[in-house]
Amino acid sequence: MSAHEIDYRIYGEEMQYVEIELDPNEGVVAESGSFMMMDDGIKMETIFGDGSRKDESFLGKILGAGKRILTGESLFMTAFYNVLDGKRNVSFASPYPGKIIPIDLTQFNGKFICQKDAFLCAAKGVSVGIEFNKKLGRGLFGGEGFIMQKLEGDGMAFVHAGGTTAKKELKAGETLRVDTGCIIGFTQSVNYDIEFVGGIKNTVFGGEGLFFAKLQGPGTVYIQSLPFSRLAGRVLASLPKGGNSKGEGSILGGLGNFIDGDNKF
Repeated sequence: MSAHEIDYRIYGEEMQYVEIELDPNEGVVAESGSFMMMDDGIKMETIFGDGSRKDESFLGKILGAGKRILTGESLFMTAFYNVLDGKRNVSFASPYPGKIIPIDLTQFNGKFICQKDAFLCAAKGVSVGIEFNKKLGRGLFGGEGFIMQKLEGDGMAFVHAGGTTAKKELKAGETLRVDTGCIIGFTQSVNYDIEFVGGIKNTVFGGEGLFFAKLQGPGTVYIQSLPFSRLAGRVLASLPKGGNSKGEGSILGGLGNFIDGDNKF
């Protein structure tokens, strides 16, 4: 195997974290900001890109890092190595409520395509790149599903998702239509496209966006019930105007603000 062979355990229900067990000299790479805790004997190193190709030229590393910028990720990733004898653990946490999904790339012919912000961590040696959708319609209207990440190699990778997750096994020719933001990822055998919702009332009053993703089997698809963009939108929409949060949701809220002297005349 080119990727390090790691063991893991996932803890928690709604706010999960994954604990990676590293043998001596084994390593794991993770997105910046996902680190939670580690045992003594774990060495942390900031690397350019994912560090999957040691013999890659400097120009190749620059191009790879530039592609990561397109997905909204940092130029750098963090690698964690066990530099002592015996097993050591390092843990990474999901950034918002949901689930962590382990992806064994050997079961998906060495490649898995996921949303650009879904990747959490992976065994050292797994390549983290981008998957461009070639059709023009996908690029113009795909929204969150336009630029996808691709995980390649023969090791374990971990992605996170919001809310509750669903795993769909599509047969050859079987079609599934999904909100573009609700896609976690899918295998490379799945055909992915963008489809117009259609209908004047659906377009103007539907409130679900103009387009959805059309996924056609065969292959495996992972779906999330609460994409982060939807969660963030609900939070922003619920914030009181002017940053005033006193008495919200109460018929006495306005009176309370008046008594506190917050109302301006």
